Amino acid sequence: MDDATSQRSSEEAAARQARFGTLPEPVRLEDMVEERAASTPDPARTAYNQDEWLVRYCL
Repeated sequence: MDDATSQRSSEEAAARQARFGTLPEPVRLEDMVEERAASTPDPARTAYNQDEWLVRYCL
């Protein structure tokens, strides 16, 4: 190997190291998941009252 070839290969190795030498930053799980409601919340549907059920059907 002559000087020009070894210098070129070391330059290529340095360029390869600069491009592929480090791993990318890890992606956090919070950044991968998006939570959205499937539909708009309905307050009438979630307004269950146990006492009202007892009074309506058991007395």
